[in-house]
Amino acid sequence: MVVFALCAYLALLLLVSRWVADYDSNDTFFCAGKSSYWGLVAFGMIGASISGLTFIGVPGWVMTTDMTYLQMCIGFIFGYIFVAFVLLPLYYRMKLTSIYTYLDARFGTKGYKTGATFFILSKLLSAAAKFYIVIRILQVCVADEYGIPYAVTAALTLFLIWLYTHRSGMKSLVWTDVFQTFFLLAALVLIMLRVCSMLDFSPSEAMTAVMNDPHSRIFEWDDFVSRQNFWKQFLSGVFVVIVMTGLDQDMMQKNLTCRSLRGAQMNMCTYGVMFLPVNFLFLALGILLLMLYGKLGMELPASGDELLSGIIFSGALGEAALMFFTIGVVASALSSADSALTALTTSFCVDILDMEKFYSVDLKVTARKELVRKRVHIFMMLLFLCLTLLFNEVGSSSVMDLIYTLVSYTYGPLLGLFAYGLLMESTPKEKGVMYVAIASPLICLVLNYVCKQHYGYEFGYEMLMLNGLLTFVGLWMLPRKPKYSAAEY
Repeated sequence: MVVFALCAYLALLLLVSRWVADYDSNDTFFCAGKSSYWGLVAFGMIGASISGLTFIGVPGWVMTTDMTYLQMCIGFIFGYIFVAFVLLPLYYRMKLTSIYTYLDARFGTKGYKTGATFFILSKLLSAAAKFYIVIRILQVCVADEYGIPYAVTAALTLFLIWLYTHRSGMKSLVWTDVFQTFFLLAALVLIMLRVCSMLDFSPSEAMTAVMNDPHSRIFEWDDFVSRQNFWKQFLSGVFVVIVMTGLDQDMMQKNLTCRSLRGAQMNMCTYGVMFLPVNFLFLALGILLLMLYGKLGMELPASGDELLSGIIFSGALGEAALMFFTIGVVASALSSADSALTALTTSFCVDILDMEKFYSVDLKVTARKELVRKRVHIFMMLLFLCLTLLFNEVGSSSVMDLIYTLVSYTYGPLLGLFAYGLLMESTPKEKGVMYVAIASPLICLVLNYVCKQHYGYEFGYEMLMLNGLLTFVGLWMLPRKPKYSAAEY
């Protein structure tokens, strides 16, 4: 039943992608001809942002941090407002395909290439980590039963992504993301209803039980050292959105396909507000699962990442729940990985290969550029596969926490570069920009080690802000070129 439902879902996905993939060109692949309706983009971005890790990991966070993750989600809303009304107008005014082209205008070629390289590194690591944990779940749900190795499962999944993205890229993703987000949220609701049924709760009784549970604690005001302190979580949420959405080609590329700036802003605000209730449902599911574990007399898993998957695989929720879970995981995995691979291909072609700088009406040149884009797309998929297999060898007790830690180090320089570009009129000498961007995360790494060893303080997600600040200060200390007006951009 699970295999049949999964095959039917994948077949529908391919049919949808084939229906919308009407034209194969770089313009369609990179920005969907800038013709997307903002409502479709907003709904589809929910699935792309949630990813399989949220589906698997967030319910388990209540075991150790209660519902304090919502503090970060509140910060997300303010981050989305900043992106909508500060960054999006800049990108639309400059008519960007890759948002890192702004760094070329502001810091020169070396700063531009450095920023794009940090994005490619960050996105490869974080997207591969998300993909790894989801494929591991898919392996247990389906592949192990037929003796299919992990490497084959990962390769087949990536091949499926290639099938529906290699022609029209972003144009296909705008529609397939809508399709996948629907199934992801439907799976979440259906699993919650099944858990409520086993607990003999109506939906309203379930919400009352959740809010009265000790794990429903949302705010942490007193302990500043705690990583769950409100101000740390809130401010981290604001800056995580700014860097992981506003300074991330993956997330912004979908927004840049909208027909107008106003549509893109409507999309961003709508999507930002929706993030809070969706994550509340995931955390509420975690609390209900804790109740169900107790009722069934089952031992809690050692890792929160296994809270949902553990009870699903035990068969306690029945085969229907396993089917919903598998489809939800696959939908979230594909929605996250396909957009990441498309953004990586776009950034490498536009930022590293300078594909857009050499415009030509010659059909042979255009065909050559499209061939290069297709080869880069395949190369990124192979690199993605290698990293996924590496994560499988190394493993991680909490991949979601690992991702946010990686973001703190690799997205920090991007935060500093964009902040300096927007706030300062002067332009630092191009030669030093690259060294500052590389030095900042290294300094943060050493500082975190020293503070942990000598003062017992370990940086959490606030490391992102410190990293960006160090980059900003480092750029400010560099020798400067003649004064430059950022208002032109």
